[in-house]
Amino acid sequence: MGLNQRRRWVLDVKLVVMLGLGLLLAMAQHTVQLRSNHPMHGIVDRVNEIGGPYIGLVMAYPPEESALITSRLFVHNSRIPFIDLAGRRFNVGKIKNVDVIYVMTGEQTVNAGITVQILLDAFDIRGVVHYGTAGSSNNSLSFGDVSVMKNVAFTGSWKWKAFKSETGQLPELDFGAFNFPVRGKNLLAKVEFTPSQLYSAGKPMEELFWLPVDSEWFDIATQLQDLELRRCLNDTYCLPETPKVIVGLRGSTADIFLDNAAYREFLFKQFNVSTVDEESAAIVMACLSNAVPSIVFRGVSDLGGGSDRLLSISRISLASVNALRVAAEFIALIDKNNLVHDQ
Repeated sequence: MGLNQRRRWVLDVKLVVMLGLGLLLAMAQHTVQLRSNHPMHGIVDRVNEIGGPYIGLVMAYPPEESALITSRLFVHNSRIPFIDLAGRRFNVGKIKNVDVIYVMTGEQTVNAGITVQILLDAFDIRGVVHYGTAGSSNNSLSFGDVSVMKNVAFTGSWKWKAFKSETGQLPELDFGAFNFPVRGKNLLAKVEFTPSQLYSAGKPMEELFWLPVDSEWFDIATQLQDLELRRCLNDTYCLPETPKVIVGLRGSTADIFLDNAAYREFLFKQFNVSTVDEESAAIVMACLSNAVPSIVFRGVSDLGGGSDRLLSISRISLASVNALRVAAEFIALIDKNNLVHDQ
């Protein structure tokens, strides 16, 4: 290549780079303009200036938030105690002297996913801690126990198959296998469980059935296995045994409140899931899409249709308290380890 050709090549490369940078700048300016038009833009910026990066603390259900309020672990920021965005209240403050923004998502996957995305878009978040209650599909779990999940799956995403269709690649629920009193044919046929489509920046779409929590955060959470949990909610309600923290289990998420012994047994035998809930997978997926670490703590409040079907307010409250206790201790540990992921 001659000198003039090299010069022309260098100029062409510079031109392409400048055009690319110009396009990115224009996109950034457009994005900033959109954000600056939001009525809460200035207050959100102020929150990110006075604190952070924050731990995002997420719960879904009023009794779970009540456990936090009554514990007095959370201390609101005196200057900007909260911000209301899209109908959700984002509370700004500290837990164990760690900057935290907590929000209640509302129940089920759509609410959970939307809320976490707003949290990550608006605020300087270093990671998301999710706690709450769950049904147990594992007979080795007792009321008040807290599961530290390693993986969670959407088990409410199905391909409803034709009668007498061929066996699929993923596990299937054959309704005919549950005919009572006689096993036989069932025109509902069967459903095949389907994976989730995970979209994330800089990567092609992935199909995943099991969604992992952050591996480094999970390793830190294993230090909480011996944490003492509450056996008594008050002077009148106590469990027969002291609950425990169990790490490394699988969880199941679907927009279904499970109160059926047969399906409970199916989930455990087919997928080896220990807890069932309506939000965890959506929260983990939102964090994976945004390359933000997440961890899930779920306290057992019912047996998902098992032997004891009584849904007790006291059990829900105690499960919430214990899940919060593990979450709060984890937040203190995370601050001590000072782990921040590149985003």
